[in-house]
Amino acid sequence: MVLKGLCERIVSSKCSSKSSTETVDNTQVPVYSKAGSSNSKFPKASLWSNIFTSGFSVVETYSESSASEKKAVHSRSSGWAAAVRKVVTGGSMRRFQERVLGSSRTDISSSDGDIWLLGVCHKISQQESSGGVDNSNGLASFEQDFSSKILVTYRKGFDAIGDTKYTSDVHWGCMLRSSQMLVAQALLFHKLGRSWRKPIDKPPDKEYIDVLQLFGDSEASAFSIHNLLQAGKGYGLAVGSWVGPYAMCRTWEVLARKKNDLGELPLPMAIYVVSGDEDGERGGAPVVCIEDASKRCFEFSSGLAAWTPLLLLVPLVLGLDKVNPRYIPLLRSTFKFPQSLGIMGGKPGASTYIIGAQNEKAFYLDPHDVQQVVNISGDTQEPTSTSSYHCK
Repeated sequence: MVLKGLCERIVSSKCSSKSSTETVDNTQVPVYSKAGSSNSKFPKASLWSNIFTSGFSVVETYSESSASEKKAVHSRSSGWAAAVRKVVTGGSMRRFQERVLGSSRTDISSSDGDIWLLGVCHKISQQESSGGVDNSNGLASFEQDFSSKILVTYRKGFDAIGDTKYTSDVHWGCMLRSSQMLVAQALLFHKLGRSWRKPIDKPPDKEYIDVLQLFGDSEASAFSIHNLLQAGKGYGLAVGSWVGPYAMCRTWEVLARKKNDLGELPLPMAIYVVSGDEDGERGGAPVVCIEDASKRCFEFSSGLAAWTPLLLLVPLVLGLDKVNPRYIPLLRSTFKFPQSLGIMGGKPGASTYIIGAQNEKAFYLDPHDVQQVVNISGDTQEPTSTSSYHCK
């Protein structure tokens, strides 16, 4: 889904290195903002850039989801491509990411209003709320909900990718990891429902383990970084190189159509990438074509159904130099949609997975933490074995 109205100032705080909130200055909407604490020596830079990718999951399972289609478009400019090249080739990528994301995080405040996290409202303010929100110990319910979201980060120590010598995606794989998080969340919603929470004192659900296995770091896992790079060659994906949102969305479209050895599709839903024109590279009107969406579903079901579960991806560029202020209220409101899957994106070279909003703050999962590769097997019983896939 698309995130709305967040664009600027990353202020100080104290959260886990894998999660954070970001504060927006509504009086100005520059693409760049101050990173880290208010007295940071870093120049202005912002996690929120002009590049976003939103996802809608229209699923027909569980009553929590109602059918809904929304919009958006993607446009890529030569200026953006030049910016990517400059970032990738100019100096330490890690140092750039630290400046963008900041070294500290912002606390959650009850005075800042309720938190909308992928379609669910967690009441943490002191004001009375209307129906349809979670009123039971809002902060605790938010923390449990947030920590149940799958976190996918940089990994090291996996088998070399293809014919290369790369055994880690550190410094270049953040967009791939952000996209894995979005698709993993779509699968959790589809298989276990929006109310599912990761169990603490008992073995994890089989469906949950099945989802994690799809994102393992080897060619044997359907949605691994290895297979994403292979599927995205036609869109410019390459080992060691950063990738943009449009190419990432198209790559998932290709990968989702690749059947396994049993002749089965790996993703239990159709994918529709909303694009402004034939190839999506030159922008256009942000229009969702119902006929096209229905066609994707019809093809997915082999002609048996006009509609099936649908993952709607919307690659966007929200401005060249800064985010247009008119987009902000609309972006923020999308977190209230029951089908919301958040936003993967940020600044070129530094992607995150944005999953919630609290007035002027955004909540996101950060893939820029480096962890050792983990093998998730079907007989995994201990909850601790999956701890690296969640943020505390």
